Formats: sequence, structure tokens, C-alpha cells
Amino acid sequence: MEKVQNFIDQYLEDFIPTTDKWNYEDGCVLRGAQLLYQETGNKKYFDFIENYLRNYIKENGDIKHYNIKEYNIDKINCGKVLLFMFKTTKESKYLNAAKLLRKQLENQPRCKCGSFFHKAIYPYQVWLDGVYMGLPFLMEIDSYLNNFNCYEDIKNQINNTNQYLYDEEKHLHYHAYDETHSIFWADKNTGCSKNFWLRSIGWHLMALVDIISLTSTDMYMDYRYYIEYFRKTLDGILEYQDTESKLFYQVVDKKDYKNNYLETSGSLMIAYSIFKACNLRIIDSNKYFKIGNEIFKNIIDTKLKEKSDKLILKDNCSVAGLGPYDNLRRDGTIEYYLSEPITDNDKKSVGTFLMAYSQYLEYNKNWRYINES
Repeated sequence: MEKVQNFIDQYLEDFIPTTDKWNYEDGCVLRGAQLLYQETGNKKYFDFIENYLRNYIKENGDIKHYNIKEYNIDKINCGKVLLFMFKTTKESKYLNAAKLLRKQLENQPRCKCGSFFHKAIYPYQVWLDGVYMGLPFLMEIDSYLNNFNCYEDIKNQINNTNQYLYDEEKHLHYHAYDETHSIFWADKNTGCSKNFWLRSIGWHLMALVDIISLTSTDMYMDYRYYIEYFRKTLDGILEYQDTESKLFYQVVDKKDYKNNYLETSGSLMIAYSIFKACNLRIIDSNKYFKIGNEIFKNIIDTKLKEKSDKLILKDNCSVAGLGPYDNLRRDGTIEYYLSEPITDNDKKSVGTFLMAYSQYLEYNKNWRYINES
């Protein structure tokens, strides 16, 4: 794994924030660094997080360049490292900043079904992306604060993705759902968007496995529900795995569509979810670790390439969304998803690469321990 380590070291050394605003993309890299620090104990990962947050977290816990009134659930993702930082450093500013983000969720507008709006500018819409951005953070911070009322809320919001976004025939989840069935990208009968976007499914899988890791086994019914739902979701996406590359297509079920491509970030999300689920022992590791390992190793072999004397992680969808205005062409068609730029070293992809590698290391350490015992 020397190639992997060289890439990670080089990437973190050269890291430039996406923007001066508090943003979810940088949050993916921070989360990856956190998991690698917790797995390896290497202080360079902790230092990376601390140096980043120094530019955003004020001594009283206020967050620079963050506007709570946007009610943008993406903004929560960057805060997933805050509780870890508070527990590690005992500096109250990190806990206060986490509580500030929690306050956003307390007032986040909701659909009638109980799910958070993805953003205030996307009223009555549930996106799979937002499930990952908000719900694991909500479970972690409220568990720490002994606010256990969130558990039923989280279960209801997860159940809504099962009820409203899951296609029983395809065994896949749509990118988003409009509760009013009126937005231009939504099916007028179901309210769902038109297609199955890989990274949204990856976000959802990661949300489920992270929530499982935070759920006490004492909450037996919830714990079993999340596990069964995760297994169903994982097995559904694996039906569409490319047999040769072991990766997954940008538009999941349209392999032969012109210009469709094997997309890196979403494939990494599936690998991370498999590795973590194996570590949690909620799936059969004898079967699934091999699948996750093939995905991860093939990404290293085919997507991690040298360019201008540096390693780059290629073939990442830059961004994909829906609306809010029809003149933005974000209409959920296949052509739309394939029109978005394909980028190198996208932070969402690199962050998940770090996350997946941390879980790969943990699995191999545990496997070695079991064998040695």
C-alpha cells in the first residue's frame, strides 16, 4: 500500500480548501483524516484537522463563514469532526460549535413526512445526499448530550427514504423525492427524480452504516431494522457492479448508455460501507470483504494514476443536483448526470478514499489479531 500512503501524504500536504465558506466537501477530507488518526494514531492526521479548523472555529464556538439561516443540511457535514476534537483536546469551542450546528437541525424546515428539507431553497425535498450530511451527526451529538428523542426522529427519516425513494423493481434508490410531486424534475405520480445516480446511493449507504455504528445494540428493534435495511440497499447496488472492473457506473443501471462511465467517488463509498460493515460484523465478511477489496484495489490500480509527477485520483463526478430552477438544466435526466464535469482529486472522492483506507486497515488488523489468537 505504499502507493496509497504516498498519495495521501502528498494530497494532505498540498490541500487547499474548496472555498473560504464552511462546506461539506472539505468535511469529507476532515472525516477521512479523523478515521485515519483513530486507526493509526499518526499525529499528522490530527494536525491536519486542527490546522483546518483553526481558520473557522472561534474561541466561543462561532463558525466563520457559516450562516445558520440558510438551513443547508450540507453545512452539517463539516461538523462531524467537532465532537471528536472536543473529546481529544477538551477545548470547549469545539463542543460549542457542534451545538451551533445542532441548533440548525433543531430549526431545520421539514417535510410533512418528518424529513428535513435538503435546503431552505429546496422546500419539501428529501435528497439521499442530505441523509448522510445530517443524520449521523444528529445521532452522535444527541447521544453525547443524552437527548434520546432524536432516535425515533432518525428512524422515521430513514424509513422515509425506504418508503418514498426505493424502487422495488430495480432494487435501487432514486436521488431525491419531492413531497409535493410538483417540481419540474419529479415524477408526477411518485415524486421521485428520474434516475439512479451512483454517488447519491453511496451517500445513503454510508449514512446507514455510520448510523448503525452509533446505535446501541440495546436498541434492538432499531438496530435490527437499520441492519436489514443496509443489507437490502447494499445487495441492491451490487446487482449493478461491473463484472470486469468491479466498479459502478455514474448512472447506475445504464451501463451501455453513450458516455456513461465508471465513477470513482460512488464506487469508493460502496467500498467504505462494505469495509465498515465487515468491521461491525453486520454482514458476512467471508463473502463481502472480498467484494469491497476488489473495488478498492481496482480503484488503486485503474483510477489512482501519476500525472505531472504526482498521484491523482481520477474520474470523479464534480457535482450533481436537481433544480432548483429549470433553466439550470439540473433536471435529473441521464444526459444531465453525464454532462457534469469529470474531475481529478475531487474532495468528496479523496475524503471517502481516506475513510475506506481506514476501514481496510482496521479489518486487516482485526483479521490478523483473530488469526494470531
